[in-house]
Amino acid sequence: MKSISLILIYLLFFSTLLFANEFRDIKLIKLKKDEQKKILVKYDEKGKLFKFRWTLYKNGGLVIFRSYDRVVAQNILYLRNKNRSFMFNLKPKGARFYNVPYVLVKFKEFNYETGEALFELFLSDKNKQINFKYLEEG
Repeated sequence: MKSISLILIYLLFFSTLLFANEFRDIKLIKLKKDEQKKILVKYDEKGKLFKFRWTLYKNGGLVIFRSYDRVVAQNILYLRNKNRSFMFNLKPKGARFYNVPYVLVKFKEFNYETGEALFELFLSDKNKQINFKYLEEG
C-alpha cells in the first residue's frame, strides 16, 4: 500500500511539472472599464494585433470585446463558473504545425474599490515561434 501511494505522489509531481511547462509566458493585466490592452504578436516576419477590453460587469459577468487579426469576438466571463476564460490560436493550423501556439486569457478577479478587472494571460508556444510586444495606450 505504501508503494502505491508513493507512486501516486511521483505521478502527481511529474504531471504538475508537465502542465507548468505548457505555458511559456504568464502575464497579469489590470484593466479599468473600456481601457484597452494591445499586444503585437510577431511570428514568421508577420505582425498581428490582439486587442481586448471589458465594458460591463453585472451580476458576476464581465463582458469582453476582443479582436485578433481583424477577427472580432465577444465573451462573457464569470468568476464563479467554469466560463472564466477564452482562448484563440495565434497561427493558422497547417500540415507542419501540430502544436499550434495559442493564448488563454483568464478572468482572475474584480476589484470593486478601484473598478479594475484582473486577468492572467497565458502563452502556449512549445516551439518558441511567437514574440509579444505589449503596447502602451495612446
